[in-house]
Formats: sequence, structure tokens, C-alpha cells
Amino acid sequence: MRKKVLLGLSGGVDSAVAAYLLKKEGYDVTCAFMRNWDSFANNDIMGNPTITDDVCPQEQDYLDAKAVADKLGLSLLRVDFVNEYWNHVFTYFLDEYKKGRTPNPDILCNKHIKFDAFRKYAIGLGFDTVATGHYARVEHLTSHSVLLRGRDNNKDQTYFLCQVSQDALQSTLFPIGNLKKSEVRAIAESLELDTVMKKKDSTGICFIGERNFKEFLQNYLPSKDGKIVDIDTLEVVGNHIGVLYYTIGQRKGLGIGGNKGPWFVIGKDVEKNILYVANGDETSWLHTTSCIVSGVNWLHTYKPKNEFQCSAKFRYRQQDNDVTIQFINNDTVFVSYPQGISSVTPGQEAVFYLNEECLGGGVIENVFIKGLSLQEKIKRRVK
Repeated sequence: MRKKVLLGLSGGVDSAVAAYLLKKEGYDVTCAFMRNWDSFANNDIMGNPTITDDVCPQEQDYLDAKAVADKLGLSLLRVDFVNEYWNHVFTYFLDEYKKGRTPNPDILCNKHIKFDAFRKYAIGLGFDTVATGHYARVEHLTSHSVLLRGRDNNKDQTYFLCQVSQDALQSTLFPIGNLKKSEVRAIAESLELDTVMKKKDSTGICFIGERNFKEFLQNYLPSKDGKIVDIDTLEVVGNHIGVLYYTIGQRKGLGIGGNKGPWFVIGKDVEKNILYVANGDETSWLHTTSCIVSGVNWLHTYKPKNEFQCSAKFRYRQQDNDVTIQFINNDTVFVSYPQGISSVTPGQEAVFYLNEECLGGGVIENVFIKGLSLQEKIKRRVK
């Protein structure tokens, strides 16, 4: 009996080609379009008024997905996860920003929506496995499954899959993981999938779409003007529209004039609403040498008891960094990188690798410069 697969069809070229490949390989394929954001409501799902959202092309994506499914002779379901997305992804996203941290909603979206809610939905309908158009590979062994980088180094998406559970991984397929993006587009063109074959890659927040990020965030976290302070001189060098909207290491959009520069963000005081910046050599402020990572989802079967050498990415598409990790407790690790790495930012994700294998990842809680936390170093400077 053929395996029944429910594939998440997004309206993009990657999932379209994934659907074709699964059908070609003999799977019994059904497609599903996930609706996870209320694109047209004047109120959010908690009843709070928001601006009318006419930016997200979600409905056009559905029409593109339907055109692909029809072309391939596959059924297309439409499933609504708006409440799940709000409760498990977007509220966390807002809470982290309120703390002055920079979260990654795409990782949460994969963990809670695509590989949890969607997977449970598929199981409830009697499907054997789920599939997506991620650039990643999975090797299914007898006892567990191994998450491997996609063959296209420029498109590898294992960073965003680091929080997917081992149980979910065991019932997941990544059909395009062995292909390069150029090959995916070539297949779409050969199939005459006109609606998606030249479609621009999505770069916006997962399911919310592409838009002016600060304007979008201001609908939920009202701006509060404050001072920008030079950490070296402690002089006010400008004004900001709200510390929540800035990221550690950010250089653009600060609006600081004068002859000094370039300026970059090195810290935020949320309570006092102060944004701290520096200029010139970033080494003394942004090159941390260790960090603590919590909520680690460890996919590898062996969890090291002692120090363990591997590599890590602290943001997407960053080059691999040699690190040494040691578990402090079941899901918290101390990560050491004495060579120094720039702009390792609390709230973002640290993802660990051993050669081609993604070992898992967790949230960066605190960063240190030679044993002193960056936050403490800033406090000592401004006293």
C-alpha cells in the first residue's frame, strides 16, 4: 500500500516541486494550504482593533497553490491554524520584543504549527507522514531520524528546523533537500507551473508576509521615543522611536548624524527606554566569547556529559563557528567560543551542527565577554 502523505503547499515554487517529486516517487499525495494569519480582519483574534491588513498576499498564495494542485492532479485542502499561531507563536514573539529581545518567529512557526498542529491534523485524517518544501534532508534510521543540511548551502533551512521534535522528524519528508534552488526552478519551468516558477522567494515573517516591519510592530507595541546614548562618552547623540524596535549590532536606521561613525547598537535598557550605541571598533562591545542557551531541543541520540566540540550558527546564513558546549542541565548549555563572535544576541537562536548533521538548538539567554555579561558590562559603564 502506498504511503499517504499530506504536503504543506504554500503557493511557492519549493513546495510545488516537492509535491511533484512525491507524486513521481509513488506516494499517495494530498496537499494542504495552511491559513495562519487573519489577513483581512479589522480586529485581531483577541478582539483588539488593528489596521486593515491589505499587505499580506495570503489569498493570492492560496490561488497559486490551487493552480499548482490542479496542474499536478492533486487534491488541495485548506486548514485554519489562526488561533494556534496567535497563541503559540505571535504572543511569544510580542512578549520577547517587550523584554527588548529579538525572537525568531519562523523557528516557533515550524515547531508549533507546521510540525505539530499540522502534523496532528494529518494524523487525524489518517495520513502516514507530512512533507514540506524546506531545503533540508532527513535520514530515517531504525531508532531515530537524523536532520541533515540541505545540499544547497545558500538555501539550507535546518537553522529554522532546530526546534522540531524527534517524533515529528520521524514522520516528515523533505523532497527537495537534495536539490539546489536553480534545479527546483528548472523543474517548475519544465512542468509549466506558471504561477510559481518565477515567483519571488518570501522573506517576510512566517505567514504574516512582507511589510514595513516597524509599522507592523507598532500596531501591537506602541512606540515610545527615547534617548540614544554613546556608551563611551555617555552623551546623548540622538533619539529613537522605541528601544523594542532595534537589534543588537544594528547599524542602519539609527538616524545619528555627525562626523563619528559608523554607529552600531550595543545594548538596550527597556525600563529606562535608553538605546546604547558605540562607534569605531566593535570588538570591545560586540565580540562576545561565550553564552548560555536555554530550551535546547537536542535531536542527536547521544547527549554529551562532558565538553563537546561542534559548530554553531547564531543567526541564519552565518558561517559555521567552532564552539565547545557543555550541558548545564537537561536543556541548557554553556557555549564557549574564545575566538570571539560578533553580535550574538539574546532572544535569537543558537543552532548546533556536527559536520552535515543538525544537532538541535535553543534560545540565547545571556552573552559574556571574557566571563562578564554584556549587560553587566554596560551597567558598570553607565554608573
